[in-house]
Amino acid sequence: MPRLFRMFRPLRPLVLGLLCLTLSLSLAACASSPVKPPPQLLLSSISDPKTFNCVIANDSASSEVCGFLYEGLLTLNGTTGDLEPQLAESWQVLDNGQRIVFKLRPGLKWSDGQPLSADDVEFTFRELYFNERVPSGTRDVLRVGDAGSLPEVRKLDELRVEFRLPEPFSPFLRIMGVSILPAHILRPTVTKQGPDGTPHFNTTWGIDADVTQIVSNGAYTLAEYRPAERIAFVRNPHYRKSGQPYIERVVLNIVESQDTSLLQFRSRDLDLLDLRAEDFQLLKREEQRDDFKVYDLGPASSRFFLMFNQSQGRSPKTNQPFVNPVHSRWFNDVVFRRAVAYAIDRQAIINNVFRGLGQPQNSPINVQSPFYLSPQQGLTVYDYNPQKAKELLLQAGYRYNSQNQLLDAEGHPVRFTLSTNAGNKQREATGTLIQNDLAQIGIQVDFVPLEFSLLVGKLTNTRNWEAIILSLAGGTADPNNGSNTWRSTGSLHAFNQGPQPGEAPLPGRVVTDWERRIDQLFIAGTREFDLTKRQAIYNEFQHIAQEQLPFIHLVNPLSLSAARNRLENLRVGVLGSLLWNLEELRLGE
Repeated sequence: MPRLFRMFRPLRPLVLGLLCLTLSLSLAACASSPVKPPPQLLLSSISDPKTFNCVIANDSASSEVCGFLYEGLLTLNGTTGDLEPQLAESWQVLDNGQRIVFKLRPGLKWSDGQPLSADDVEFTFRELYFNERVPSGTRDVLRVGDAGSLPEVRKLDELRVEFRLPEPFSPFLRIMGVSILPAHILRPTVTKQGPDGTPHFNTTWGIDADVTQIVSNGAYTLAEYRPAERIAFVRNPHYRKSGQPYIERVVLNIVESQDTSLLQFRSRDLDLLDLRAEDFQLLKREEQRDDFKVYDLGPASSRFFLMFNQSQGRSPKTNQPFVNPVHSRWFNDVVFRRAVAYAIDRQAIINNVFRGLGQPQNSPINVQSPFYLSPQQGLTVYDYNPQKAKELLLQAGYRYNSQNQLLDAEGHPVRFTLSTNAGNKQREATGTLIQNDLAQIGIQVDFVPLEFSLLVGKLTNTRNWEAIILSLAGGTADPNNGSNTWRSTGSLHAFNQGPQPGEAPLPGRVVTDWERRIDQLFIAGTREFDLTKRQAIYNEFQHIAQEQLPFIHLVNPLSLSAARNRLENLRVGVLGSLLWNLEELRLGE
């Protein structure tokens, strides 16, 4: 044995122990080293979703979440606007359009690995969308004919499902993009009911749910929800497109304002930003330096408007009117609504709020639609003319006192409350301009922005609001998709809201002759397949809408988005979104 080794022989156990300790610490250090997370797409939303139940979702934040989670039988190509298969691989239109048979793609699965079959399609339509005890706006869009009948749906075999319609219904195929939901998870929630007969489904998958247990069929599934902080999505391992989506994780940051979204984008904490007009020049200057691109997506596919509450109904519980009867008489006076329309300087809104990036909006149908009627084609418009507004009011029996304050025929000062959702700078700025415009014709407006959930509650539940500035999503699809807004029985007929599903009739509610005529036109539009004849039907609808002004349309701004250059495969199309082909997008370095 070498002398040196013999000298250290008594220390051998200690040396070996130190060597083992060093090796253990090295291995532990390797094990605890942070693993680089996969690339993730960073987006933002200025409000929390109200539900993860995509059948009853009626707010934009919930609908946005649903877009990540679910697919329908068919979809629209974002570049061309044409119908394409999605969960269905093919479809047949038979018996003069009264029987449609869809064939599903073989091998479809839910995110939990269970098979997706025709049973899920039959369940989704028959027991959810067509269930009168489930408050779904989709049901309004699928009502057929004068009786408002719903299609019959039945499973033919594991891959085929048949819809039978009581009469030909031209918009049917374009509605088939609605979410298909899992029967094996949700059927028990429909059969189980509360004491009043309300299905437990209506409270299933609310915002208090364990989101990791929510089953999806789309490109993503939910991984995490932290209220007022973020929603995280991860790639659905059983998505129908093998290997897609390419982006493994999407995070939707919930921010308190659009200003916060802008700051996050500029600090590279967001990959995509929907631009306000005031952001455009700033970001356009920084494109090359900060490695992103600003996209002009054309006129926004939405309607931006001022709306008065014309309901003359009363609460079935308290018998109290939803609207002060004095104010209700003003709001139900079409001359009053026209005077307000003439008094609003929409060009000033375009210049001051939208920085010139927009145009006056007149029609309830988007300019991209083949059914759009322009002012050049005879649509009534209300160009800024405060003097004409005053003349209309005086002719209708209103008068002015010595302080130039408008009084009605009974001497009541004309004063009402105008609301919008707090935090939306463009709507808040628009409200202030309208407040000043109406002051010029003697109307005092109390402008009170409200937290969004409170605003929605007033619209859909209490109905105790007077005037609101809002916007509604539009799109280039069939005008019938707006039937839940325009038909008098629609769940979003907010300016004269009827009873919601399961609610008692509203005493005192009056449906006007022009509302009934719009009901008739929407039915006629679904019966007609000839494009020219359908255009004539929806032209009359647009004339009525502009003459009666249930919505005083304001501005059609440009739709602008900024996207980081690392976001690859973006394709700009007719749908006004850079995420329409989300599963095909990639994140570069």
